[in-house]
Amino acid sequence: MAALISENFKFVSLFFKSKDVVIFNGLIALGTVASQTAYNIFAFDCPCSFGRNYRYGLAAIGVPALVLFLIGIMLNKNTWNLVSDCRIRACKKLSAASAFALLSSIMGRAMVAPFTWTVLSLLRGEAYVCAFSEFVKPYSLENFPNGYALGDLAGFPCDAVPKEVLIFKGEIERRLKYESQFLGWLLVAMTSVTVFLLMCLKRCCSPLGYQQETYWSHFRSSEHQLFQRTANVHAKILAAESVKSFFGFVALDEAEKGQLQEHQENKNLIPSSMWNHITGVYLYRENNGDPLYSRLNKWSNFPATNNIEAKEEEMKMLG
Repeated sequence: MAALISENFKFVSLFFKSKDVVIFNGLIALGTVASQTAYNIFAFDCPCSFGRNYRYGLAAIGVPALVLFLIGIMLNKNTWNLVSDCRIRACKKLSAASAFALLSSIMGRAMVAPFTWTVLSLLRGEAYVCAFSEFVKPYSLENFPNGYALGDLAGFPCDAVPKEVLIFKGEIERRLKYESQFLGWLLVAMTSVTVFLLMCLKRCCSPLGYQQETYWSHFRSSEHQLFQRTANVHAKILAAESVKSFFGFVALDEAEKGQLQEHQENKNLIPSSMWNHITGVYLYRENNGDPLYSRLNKWSNFPATNNIEAKEEEMKMLG
């Protein structure tokens, strides 16, 4: 059973890794929809109190969106590549256009979940009705009884108002939900136009054709997967040597024994300078017309030489 679950998990992981980023963003949006729906059913509870409705309603819309945005930024590897690049190279090789493109990519991916949460909250309307019910002006409602001031209607979402004015609840909810849904659709329209214009700008400014950009995407995905698998084996070899030197032996299963025996001769330590060369922000470069698709690809395309300083200078010229 454990082996079956493991194989199914691997299959699902490979399935998601092999799909386009649009599908991945769609899955994030679906997850956000499910979370938002569950929150409204099980957790949302308007306080129905003047001064609290507004804060609670806006917090229900804004705070989860902010948290999802920060999580999206933290989970994006480009964020940490940018941090590493600024630490190692002080962002000297990063032009304004490159920085804009990179930050747009990071922000765009991080905005999927918070955008979905905000739009869905506005279209559903519960949080907006709670937040702005206390600002409904009694005199704006036809035939509304006298003697009520601004703020007295804060209890409408919970029916915590006198019976003589409770009959106006439907009209107030329709008015506030109209405003909420109008803002939601307006946000969708504005975001759609902005994304369309940014995609057009990206295509117009890209030095690559559509087919080569697709190839570049496949290259980065394949390189990342191969690098992670190889790094795992390399780290396991060095870890096995350390454990063996301490205990005198190392406990390995059959698959690991075969793996370590096959690559036993490749247990050399990699200096920090080499790690720094392949770490950080990278945008498309060419060397005498030959494409260099990543920092690792750039590093591997320089001729092997014993003069490390000369090689580093050559790499610095290409950023």
